[in-house]
Amino acid sequence: MFVVTVTYTVPLDEVDRWRPAHGAWLNQLISQRLLLAVGRQVPLVGGVYLASGMPAEELDRLLVTDPYVLNGVATHSVVEFTPLLVAPGLEILKDN
Repeated sequence: MFVVTVTYTVPLDEVDRWRPAHGAWLNQLISQRLLLAVGRQVPLVGGVYLASGMPAEELDRLLVTDPYVLNGVATHSVVEFTPLLVAPGLEILKDN
């Protein structure tokens, strides 16, 4: 399991230019269950993704295709962890 943090490297108006392409990219990965959850950081300095079910190398290959990264407006930081305890109904997170 991975927690990916996204950090904007330019002002928000520059990030906003790439938001539609980034949103389409996220929707595709969510539909393929490659990302399990995505959202904005508060305050809005970037985002957070929850990813599972793949080796770290595959995640790295996915993240470099993010329109934000391709257009130089954000960077990613990845933390890998092994879920040991999960809330009822989220047991699938331990299986990935």
